[in-house]
Amino acid sequence: MSQPRPVLVVGSGAREHALATVLARTAPVIVAPGNPGMATSSTPFPITVSTDRPEDLDVDLVIIGPEVPLAEGLADSLRGLGRLVVGPGADGAQLEGSKAFMKELLDEAGIPTAKFGAFTSVAEALAFLATMSPPYVVKTDGLAAGKGVLVTDSFEEAKDDVIDKLMGEAFGKAGRRIVIEEGLIGTECSLLALCDGERVVALTPAQDFKRLGNGDAGPNTGGMGAYTPMPGIGQDLVAELVTTTIEPLVRAFQARGINYRGVLYAGLMLTEQGPKVLEFNARFGDPEAEVLLPLLQGDLVAWFTSIAEGTIAPALPAPGASVCVVLAAPGYPEAPRKSMPISGLASDGQLENAIAGVTVFHAGTARPDPDGPFLVSGGRVLTVSATAETLKDARALAYQAVAQISFEGMQYRTDIAEEAVRREELS
Repeated sequence: MSQPRPVLVVGSGAREHALATVLARTAPVIVAPGNPGMATSSTPFPITVSTDRPEDLDVDLVIIGPEVPLAEGLADSLRGLGRLVVGPGADGAQLEGSKAFMKELLDEAGIPTAKFGAFTSVAEALAFLATMSPPYVVKTDGLAAGKGVLVTDSFEEAKDDVIDKLMGEAFGKAGRRIVIEEGLIGTECSLLALCDGERVVALTPAQDFKRLGNGDAGPNTGGMGAYTPMPGIGQDLVAELVTTTIEPLVRAFQARGINYRGVLYAGLMLTEQGPKVLEFNARFGDPEAEVLLPLLQGDLVAWFTSIAEGTIAPALPAPGASVCVVLAAPGYPEAPRKSMPISGLASDGQLENAIAGVTVFHAGTARPDPDGPFLVSGGRVLTVSATAETLKDARALAYQAVAQISFEGMQYRTDIAEEAVRREELS
């Protein structure tokens, strides 16, 4: 029996490592550009790291992980070459490429969201800010790797952030148009769904932790950990969320002639007035992908193929629970330090003392000497992900694994899923 054709995953972070790992259960995987942790993974089918351009690789199915190549139209180029692609074209990727576009589309579709205004003028932005009540939310309009958001109760801090962004001092061109919106109070929830252009299939809701420190202290980051499922959010509420937030967005895309085939990531706030959308992203969340993907059972290659073909198959089963903890470099997110050796990892990039149910996904690692240690090469370095039957057990496994890994100045939160475990035990 011939080996199945390889699948291409575009990207180099922990999200792409998770995608490659689950896809390699049923087919060979090429990751471009990938990272050293992927290249050494032990999986049923091989994972190959490639420096070739995605357009030059001989594959049928492509899954695009990061937001930047989506915004730049990589999916359009690949579809033009006859490839099957999971990922929106540049028109659909505007959903994440411009927060102002996203908010306007939500208004058009009648999707509940926070009151907002979009600005390029400092004077107009500050006048609008003065009409708002804390907490104040100031966002870059363009892509900022998940870090272009300020949430603060201080008017002066919000005012300074508006000026810094619009004057080009923070986030460069991405920040020279901003969105100011009302702060919403409630429970945050990440709901990811796969869309084939017409229909959607939702994954299990997850919660991520954006702030650097325990108790949601410190600056916003790209994400310091996540867990799934969320206690108290059952299938009835998920169906309601799909009906009120995701499906209206797909209809709005169709009205604009946009054939959206890929991931729709809804960042939601479950308020006392009902669910409201904080943001929409055009790809798998990171670190949500590292808890959602490992739980999926079945042939993920066939499932992703059905999405790319416009004939989406039913949801795959995802029993159990998953918790992940991000290990970040010292100085992250403002100025991460690099090049420190990482201890506790074996030659394949996984734990030296393996723990069943635990996978280490690499994000910011390098390995200049193939016989030497992995080194810190980015802000978010590793994501330690654990699966188990319950959140309590998954959390325990994740932190047991974290205790095996160390590098100089390593930062991580110790409260990922802590409150959720308490709620799980009370239910």
